[in-house]
Amino acid sequence: MLARFGNLSYLCTIMKSDRNINHNSDFGFKEPFEQAEIARYSDSERRQYYESQKEYCDYYSTMTTSYNKGHAEGHAEGLAEGRLEGINEANRENARRMKADGMTVEQVAKYTNLSIKEIEKL
Repeated sequence: MLARFGNLSYLCTIMKSDRNINHNSDFGFKEPFEQAEIARYSDSERRQYYESQKEYCDYYSTMTTSYNKGHAEGHAEGLAEGRLEGINEANRENARRMKADGMTVEQVAKYTNLSIKEIEKL
């Protein structure tokens, strides 16, 4: 089929000029065309190309690893903060109930680890 068109670049020109083709889709031709283009490179160009691909893969791997590590650390910090906030809210709620039951501020502070000023605000 490709012999009918003469060469790959001519086929690319025909495909791009067709108005019915969605240019956001490659119809499975992108990889073979890239391989054909790479095959035309000289040895030094091919070496440079593959070195460039390796550098990109290394960069992508480094960035992905850094992102994942930062995401995990942020998630752990968020969980710790959420747990602490939940404990503090539970202590405040317990302090409200203790005060309502007639316990002294000092007793409430002893059992909830809240400051006397915090308990008086409740």
